[in-house]
Amino acid sequence: MLATLSVVLPIFGIVLAGYICRRVRIFGETATSELNRFVVWLGLPALFFHITAKADWADLYQPAFTAAFTLACFIVFFLTLALRIRKRGLAEGSVDALNAAYPNSGYMGFPLGFLVFGPESYPFVAISAIVTVCLVFGFAIVLLEIGIQEQRRFWPTLRKVSLSLVKNPLLVAPALGVAYGATGLPLPQSADSLLSLLGSAASPCALVALGTFMADRKPSPDDDAKGVALLTALKLFLLPAVAWVLAYYVFGLTGMVASLTVLLCALPTGTGPFMLAEYYKRGATVTAQTILYSTVLSVITMSILLILTGQGG
Repeated sequence: MLATLSVVLPIFGIVLAGYICRRVRIFGETATSELNRFVVWLGLPALFFHITAKADWADLYQPAFTAAFTLACFIVFFLTLALRIRKRGLAEGSVDALNAAYPNSGYMGFPLGFLVFGPESYPFVAISAIVTVCLVFGFAIVLLEIGIQEQRRFWPTLRKVSLSLVKNPLLVAPALGVAYGATGLPLPQSADSLLSLLGSAASPCALVALGTFMADRKPSPDDDAKGVALLTALKLFLLPAVAWVLAYYVFGLTGMVASLTVLLCALPTGTGPFMLAEYYKRGATVTAQTILYSTVLSVITMSILLILTGQGG
């Protein structure tokens, strides 16, 4: 439990800082949206480009692990979407699905992996981060763009969605990063430093924005306590359970790799869904509460899984 607490407590500290700054009016009324714009247009694109441009694809060739982690995320994503789309529609249902299938591997995965397994875990955590921020996150953006279009005719809708996707920095940045990485050219030192500084600011700013949003939020008839409970349960219980079955029984993973597959999927919901929800104005309240509650409860669920996977010592 101490290992989990050491990773989780800084997250609460940053959220609390944002909450207090907004409550005492250090931050103004537009703090959430302005911080969110920074994350969406500068922080996350820099992070995504940096990850994909510098990825050593030879070292990251772990097909069984990648398949188990990716399939687990998408199985839970589609199951959640099926459960929520009738009530919430495609756009908000996609955000809900992302809440249940988006482990906080980028922010929490590396320190947790290091504490439990050491530096040997880094390539696997990097794979999980790439899958989460590029594949799962990108797929949710596509569904969101489709869901928010009012046109029902196919070709106009397709044109609007395509234009929105082409201009979306959260999709363009990783695509450009992959293209640059394929050239084999190293990033110039100045560009590497710039991207590193911007990218490292993405998660803290997102957490501060989450705190300011919670400070501004007032109870409303749109609150969905049952929905939050469902998404939290799907994230903390179903996703690692699916990962367990895939890792141990389908792909035959063993040792650190199998344990890490389950533990990464068991991480609480990351801040990515909140960035989308607030940016698109779709389900931000449910998303914020899911992130907070899943993070709180993950102290218990992660500690139990550490014992079950033989890493409790």
